[in-house]
Amino acid sequence: MPIRTALATAALAAAALGAAPLPATDAAAAAAAAPGRCTTGAGDTTVQVPFEGTEYAVRVHVPPRRPGGGPLPLVLTLHGSQNTGQGQLTYTGVARTADAQGFIVAAPDGAVPGGNGFIWNVPQVTPAGTRDDVAYLSRVIDTLTGALCADPARVYATGYSGGGRMASALACALPGRLAAVAPVAGLRAGRPDPADEGLPDPASCRPAEPVPVLAFHGQQDHTNPYDGGGSAAWRYPVPVALSRWAELNGCRPGATTTPVTGHVTLTTYGGCHGGAETALYTVADGGHTWPGSPYESEGNGATTREIDANTLMWQFFRRHHR
Repeated sequence: MPIRTALATAALAAAALGAAPLPATDAAAAAAAAPGRCTTGAGDTTVQVPFEGTEYAVRVHVPPRRPGGGPLPLVLTLHGSQNTGQGQLTYTGVARTADAQGFIVAAPDGAVPGGNGFIWNVPQVTPAGTRDDVAYLSRVIDTLTGALCADPARVYATGYSGGGRMASALACALPGRLAAVAPVAGLRAGRPDPADEGLPDPASCRPAEPVPVLAFHGQQDHTNPYDGGGSAAWRYPVPVALSRWAELNGCRPGATTTPVTGHVTLTTYGGCHGGAETALYTVADGGHTWPGSPYESEGNGATTREIDANTLMWQFFRRHHR
């Protein structure tokens, strides 16, 4: 669903500065630490990412660098379906958190044109023949860790709606590249099981190691319903997705749910392997929205201001590294 006209106008008005194409590297850690390697100043820019013969412009926000601070963490923020990376930056307002906390934000575009933007090629969901977005986003990580002195041990992914499903897919496919993920209105643990769509298909998400997961979801979300149903890409409930991640992360059986505010609860699993926290913020009156966003999302229900997803997910991310 589209966000308000004010958001679309703001996204179109946002300036994007050009940057020279920068090759990916298999020595990202060395590149990130190399003295004088990074010259990109603070603010908004674009980085050209080469992938399978095409260069893609990735929108990036770099915070003010702190003298002697070393490589910075990198957060991939993935837009919802029929939106863009710039729209995601505007809608979430995450750049303000990045400046305050000192991390780089990258907002690439999905592979499949749709509506006024793009749709992510989530594995096993979108048609064959489109760009492999798991491989593409792995290349984005390679390129940005080298070009911007991002720390390859502190790379994280979040996303809204279809971008949350894509972030979930990255956790399934690239557990060695991501230190943690935090999907908003989009937590999945693989595709729905063809034999029982109320459950995830175990064969479609088998990460080789635990991945810390923090999710946010509104119980009044009618696009990706909290209790399951909806589109063929959705089906099983959000708590079932969380339970599956708890299983994948080797957590103790049984979750604990505690109140956070009048309309928000936090469900957590304990005893997870490698400290891979697995948790969900549930917003009782929340719609298909990003908690704390400065914008309302037209037709998508209420946006809670009782919690701020950007702040909470950064507090979560900073506890985890590869």
